[in-house]
Amino acid sequence: MALAVVIFLLVIGSIIFHFASPWWFTEIAADWGSIDFTINLTFWVTGFVFVACNLFLAYCIWKFRQKEGHKAVYEPENHKLEIGLSAITTVGVIAMLAPGLFVWASFVNVPDDAVQIEVLGSQWQWQYRYPGADGQLGTADVLLVTEDNPFGVNPEDPRGQDDVVVNDPELHLPLGQPVQTLLRSHDVLHNFTVPQFRVKMDLVPGLVSYLWFDPTREGRFDVMCEELCGIGHFVMRGAVVVEPQADFDAWIAQQTTFSETQNMAAPNVAAGQAAYAACATCHGQQGEGNQALNAPKLAGQQPWYIERQIQHFKDGARGGDGDTYGAQMAAFANMLADETAVRNVAAYINTFPDTPAQPTVTGDVDNGYDIYDRNCAACHLDNGQGTWYNDSPKLAGMSDWYFVTQISNFRAGIRGLHPTDDYGEQMVSMATAMSDLEEIQDVAAYINTLQR
Repeated sequence: MALAVVIFLLVIGSIIFHFASPWWFTEIAADWGSIDFTINLTFWVTGFVFVACNLFLAYCIWKFRQKEGHKAVYEPENHKLEIGLSAITTVGVIAMLAPGLFVWASFVNVPDDAVQIEVLGSQWQWQYRYPGADGQLGTADVLLVTEDNPFGVNPEDPRGQDDVVVNDPELHLPLGQPVQTLLRSHDVLHNFTVPQFRVKMDLVPGLVSYLWFDPTREGRFDVMCEELCGIGHFVMRGAVVVEPQADFDAWIAQQTTFSETQNMAAPNVAAGQAAYAACATCHGQQGEGNQALNAPKLAGQQPWYIERQIQHFKDGARGGDGDTYGAQMAAFANMLADETAVRNVAAYINTFPDTPAQPTVTGDVDNGYDIYDRNCAACHLDNGQGTWYNDSPKLAGMSDWYFVTQISNFRAGIRGLHPTDDYGEQMVSMATAMSDLEEIQDVAAYINTLQR
């Protein structure tokens, strides 16, 4: 009797939890209401079966409980019952599957007026490529991927010269324009999904998959990877901005084409040397750094990383509240007039000899190795050299005290939370691998052993 009551209460509690739960679908922002319908229909069918079966079970436990003088009757077959159950099950299965087949037919047939946009997934970031004036995307191949051509666009294909390449995790789309996203991966399985769009698809290395949707609501929505793709899977985030056509046109006009990235003028090292004079006061004539002035070593750091960080200081992504020394750097960064000036300085710094910084931090090297190997090496590599591929700066041979300061800043939310600092936001999460200052110092002590 008690078991029957427990099952009955379980059914009632489940129904109440379902309708009172805060975990419902996000408001839909694409023309895929049919997917919501099929999912809701599945809920109703399976929910009915769950309630009916469990209430019937509770009834049987109560009705046929052990009684004095009661004897069970064995009935090996009941054709009427079997036919009824088979018919009900068939209707239920058809009700769940048939609508999905119609939705799938729509899913695989892309509208003729859909615009093709490429979504490129790699550990652990999103990048996008738009067709240029010719309305066609050029061919691409992973074998052509380099630091200067991260999309692997075929330089011999004239259709790809005007392609707009967006090396940023933010995807912009015009409102009401059907879009077909061509999905490519450069490394492992990923999955592109925007919960508000209701559609998702795997990115499989070696082939191009696709999905399509028609954005119906303006706004900013999260892009997520829903395929376990490595240690940084949970921070592989991006955003979709759905905006009016005029705003989209203005945004895309500011982006760079593939041809422009391949024909960019070389930086002027002499101009960079002149501009670096103001930097040398703190960072040293050869970029060796000065801890007394809270100026880290620059020599040996990748130019693309130096460019990005200077731009962050100029844009306010770094040097905000709580970052006293970063605020000082922001003032100097703003002395560089534009992106060209920033590239010139980074190019000049790249001419400095890369002499490893003197260690200033001590700690448990073995514990530091364990933490670094499990968490940091996936991006910054086993040798601490970093790589442009996943936007990871060099750590080995750099200022260990600066590493301790910046990891502490990530953990404290002083750095990495600005809306435009996408990769800094990833570091905010990854920095939690070090639980306190002592463990941060342990990792710094281990990185000191990687000096080249």
